[in-house]
Amino acid sequence: MKILWIDLNSSYAHASLALPAIHAQMKDTREIEWEIVSCTINENVGMIVKSAAKYVPDIIAATAWLFNREVLLHIICRLKALLPHCRIVLGGPEFLGNNKNFILSSPFIDCVFRGEGEENFPSWLKVWNTPEKWKQIEGLCFIDPLGNYVDTGIARVRNFEKLAPPEESKFFNWEKPFVQLETTRGCFNTCAFCVSGGEKPVRTIGIDQIRKRLQIIQKHKIRNVRVLDRTFNYNNKRAQELLSLFQEFPEICFHLEIHPALLTEELKTALASMPPNTLHLEAGIQSLHEDVLIRSQRLGSLQQSLDGLKYLCSLSNMETHADLIAGLPLYRLNQIFDDVHTLARFGAGEIQLESLKVLPGTEMRKRAEEWGICYSPCPPYEVLATKEISTDELQYARHLSRLLDGYYNTPVWQKITRYLILSEPDFLEKFLDFLIGSDVIDKPLSIEKRGLLLYDFCKQKYPEHTTQVSVAWITAGLSLKKIPAEKVMTKHQNPPSSWNIIHGTYRSNLKLCRLPHKSGNFWFGLDPEAQVHIPVFIAED
Repeated sequence: MKILWIDLNSSYAHASLALPAIHAQMKDTREIEWEIVSCTINENVGMIVKSAAKYVPDIIAATAWLFNREVLLHIICRLKALLPHCRIVLGGPEFLGNNKNFILSSPFIDCVFRGEGEENFPSWLKVWNTPEKWKQIEGLCFIDPLGNYVDTGIARVRNFEKLAPPEESKFFNWEKPFVQLETTRGCFNTCAFCVSGGEKPVRTIGIDQIRKRLQIIQKHKIRNVRVLDRTFNYNNKRAQELLSLFQEFPEICFHLEIHPALLTEELKTALASMPPNTLHLEAGIQSLHEDVLIRSQRLGSLQQSLDGLKYLCSLSNMETHADLIAGLPLYRLNQIFDDVHTLARFGAGEIQLESLKVLPGTEMRKRAEEWGICYSPCPPYEVLATKEISTDELQYARHLSRLLDGYYNTPVWQKITRYLILSEPDFLEKFLDFLIGSDVIDKPLSIEKRGLLLYDFCKQKYPEHTTQVSVAWITAGLSLKKIPAEKVMTKHQNPPSSWNIIHGTYRSNLKLCRLPHKSGNFWFGLDPEAQVHIPVFIAED
């Protein structure tokens, strides 16, 4: 038997765990010949089909999710036309809901799996060519030989800790910039927008087993591990044990999703004592409004979330990112702007504003009509309007997300952007209107172009802040011949009798530049022998 796996990802940096997770359970099965075609959604469909068809497999399998589904179906239907004898089986998050319409409208698909496949896919392979026996496979949706639609529910792995880890599979991809590590499966929370909202109970892997897996990862010289646990600190005692374990691997940075409302004093202490650059935190916030969180069925006190997030953002040994979801029921546009202001005030390392995706199998999908949510029937199922936010306002929120990514979430411009958000209550709205009016909001912009736009905007609307934009421009090492550096003095500058050093150490061989402002000067020291013009010394008098 020959199985061909179509490994279709959204970008080169990402690698699906589905194949190695399943193959690891069957790696010693000699009667199965495995092949794989790895590709991205940006590649030519015809070339992918050509690469896949040459294997002439008995079974073609793939994982479908909201960002690869459309391209995947284009690939699969062509392969079925070329290889009509093949069984085609799909799994993944796309099939967590009702699959009847999909199966009926996609006759080139033989069956789809709902749920977890490590135990049930091997069981299906034993009867793959006998559809009369498919009803005994939990989590399978298909049309039986009599033409009836059959749905056998959802598959759950019964003994998660006993699974062979995906790192043992020959298909585990060690060439990517990061690897994914799952230490728990399921989620204690009940978020209506999340596919894990109904996954109970939370199943775990023991600390010793995780240590062995990290040792394998370490041997492959991986420097970034994304821990896939939905809520890293759902159990504070376990979270502390994992933090202690992570310190055994100081060369690895761990990306974690953390619930700020669940921080105990002991966990706060453990987080504060972690070595710098060991952790990168994603704090689940979604909204800073109680009624929105209640409607979204997210557990955890809002005030405790705010207190916890404020604490996490205050830690200098790690960066905390916070996310908001536009389009949640009861969430209004003005509240989104208010929440961005609050997160900027806390000092969030990034502010990620996404639009709600009404995903198959979620409570949000089931109750969309009841809650007044209009969403796209096609992937990625983005919300189109709700009772509280119009289509135009959602587009405005999308543009705000572009602004945040281009400025707040870009290190060069983050400090000045946060300064302007906190200094001018209407900065975000006015700057967003400026970018939209300039027809650049949806265009890729260089670091320099972003700075030119920001300086031009402040010169028009907030001239008292242009000096701060110039400081950011010079600190980034951008050209002193461009307009944001128009007030900089570069020739024959001698140091003052005293100054307050902001960064670096002054040396007499540095080239000094002076930027006057209303109460003094900023001083920048440039290394004349360096290839880049980033100041190595900054002071103010």
